[in-house]
Amino acid sequence: MSVSVVIAVFTAILFMSAPASAQDWVEYQNNPDGFKINFPGQPRVTESKWTTEFGYVLPARIYTANRGKERYTVTVVDYAPIKALGEAKIKTCPAGAEPCSGSELSGPSYWKHDVRGAIIYATSKLLERNAKVTRFHWSHMDLVEGHQLQLTNADNSRTFAFVAMHDMKLYITEGTVPPGAPEPGLFQQSVGWVDKAGNGIRYQTIYANQFNGLGDAPGTRGGGGRGRGAGPGAGNPQ
Repeated sequence: MSVSVVIAVFTAILFMSAPASAQDWVEYQNNPDGFKINFPGQPRVTESKWTTEFGYVLPARIYTANRGKERYTVTVVDYAPIKALGEAKIKTCPAGAEPCSGSELSGPSYWKHDVRGAIIYATSKLLERNAKVTRFHWSHMDLVEGHQLQLTNADNSRTFAFVAMHDMKLYITEGTVPPGAPEPGLFQQSVGWVDKAGNGIRYQTIYANQFNGLGDAPGTRGGGGRGRGAGPGAGNPQ
């Protein structure tokens, strides 16, 4: 067998085997839930419920994909029903009780405080786990603000999480890898936002749901809407 044939066969073997670990990654996009992200294959979707800080029960979906001992999840909580739930709740409170009266800062508007604190509350649930926090900072993905965390779990696996809120939906992304494995950068830095028609969204300024989502300030979107970028410090190893 000539040298050129050996090289050709060796190249073919590399071509067939090397991409196997990369080809199973796909850019998953879900228009109704308004996000896109890289998953190792199509995720499994589970309907769930989320109880907010003030006790409202909201619909949620959990998107899950495994790759060996690695686990990737995106939890999406729909906060859109919370206004109606809040307005219904005050109709059943005792006459004269503070939740039945008040201003924008109290009473009937408590549901807004629940929305304003949703990212912090979701982050607190991650901090309550049996894990050591090795990094916790403010960040953004495609200019949508959120919290980024790195946790070392009891079994020494590591979880890299991002918590954000966009268009009245709460997003919790978690990539967990076994001890000694590289951080899940392909997953954690690929978060993007889409509208219901599937068009990518890119803002010109930082989007904060507590203002933009509640209508207190308009979100300024850039042209084209296909940009993608992680926030400062996003994905830094610790």
